Amino acid sequence: MEAVIAIIVFLIVIVAIMTEKVHRTAVALAGAVVLMLTHILTVDKAVGYIDFNTIGVLIGMMIFVSVVKNSGIFEYIAIKAAKLAHGNPWKIMVAFMVITAVLSAFLDNVTTVLLVGPMTITIARMLKVNPVPFLMTQILASNIGGTATLIGDPPNIMIGSAAGLDFVDFIVNTGVVAVVVIVALILVMKFVYKSKLTADEGAILSVMELDENKAIEDIPLLYKSIVVMILVVVGFMFHSQLGIESATVALTAAAVMLVIGRQNVDYIIGEVEWTTILFFAGLFIVVGGLDETGVIGQLAQLVINMTKGHEIMTMMVLLWASALLSSVLDNIPFVATLIPLVLALGESGINITPLWWAISLGACLGGNGTLIGASANVVLSGISGKHGYPITFKEYTKVGFPVMIMSVVLAMIYLLIRYAV
Repeated sequence: MEAVIAIIVFLIVIVAIMTEKVHRTAVALAGAVVLMLTHILTVDKAVGYIDFNTIGVLIGMMIFVSVVKNSGIFEYIAIKAAKLAHGNPWKIMVAFMVITAVLSAFLDNVTTVLLVGPMTITIARMLKVNPVPFLMTQILASNIGGTATLIGDPPNIMIGSAAGLDFVDFIVNTGVVAVVVIVALILVMKFVYKSKLTADEGAILSVMELDENKAIEDIPLLYKSIVVMILVVVGFMFHSQLGIESATVALTAAAVMLVIGRQNVDYIIGEVEWTTILFFAGLFIVVGGLDETGVIGQLAQLVINMTKGHEIMTMMVLLWASALLSSVLDNIPFVATLIPLVLALGESGINITPLWWAISLGACLGGNGTLIGASANVVLSGISGKHGYPITFKEYTKVGFPVMIMSVVLAMIYLLIRYAV
């Protein structure tokens, strides 16, 4: 009965988010409260399911970006980028897709979109074009780029630790797929958006006449921001070797900038997307209800049983199941459940190396399927909405889900060539 209630609550929350009849944060929190009222989760257990590392990264980087942007650095980069692309919206979109993918391979995806998002909106406003297509392609690129490395996405960190895989292992496996998928994404987006991305000559001329140096409003803050930004990049790349969580890196950056930035702290704290933070907290608890009642474990076990131990079949099922489920489920608890099952298969004599790559590619690329498939999706759509450009669940899914399917097909072809031929 508890499992049934947990499933019903989860489905109601997902459907409510999809239909957008009620605000997604209200729905997620309501679902969390129902699980506690029905005694499926105690308050302590509910709180335990909240991934505070993710929450910490979100809050830390939101504060960091709020301080840094007051230096004018985003406006500077926006103007410089627009001028280098001669004001061509399509060229700007491609450039930012590539930048987002590369940064996401070495930074947390959320950090990347928090840095790139404000620049994108600034550029779009200059050119008097809708920033939503730019932001949607950046969401897709961030999840694809995060697939490429050991530190690009939390599932990769978990898999690397459990399987003893290092940074190079991911580069030569998931990295290869990520590069192919990014190229395919650019080609697909050319057909989807290029004809819609037009700017009039007046807007382009006004952009080309702008002086990017005048965008810098606070030179001391700019220098401080650049130094701390470099340290943040290094911190994210080496946080595991340093023995600290990624949230610690983000919160440290936030604390340092609040102290040395000399900004209005009340205003900066108010800039945090608290509705997004609460949405994540509620969603973590709702998914935690599925985990607590054994539903996620049963789903994972069902996937394994379906294949009857056949290596290639198991690889394909894990790839597609991870992708489809990660479109609507947080991929972290799902991957955490699959890891011990894959290790158990290894003890029975099955070659589990391809299974790790199937899970990694499926879970990371699957995040592009829907607006709630990955943290970056939720955060960047929240930023977009706050600036007056809402991205609806339906609007995103029309583009994101087909791209996800295309990405996973390419990953499947790679895995089959690599391990079945």
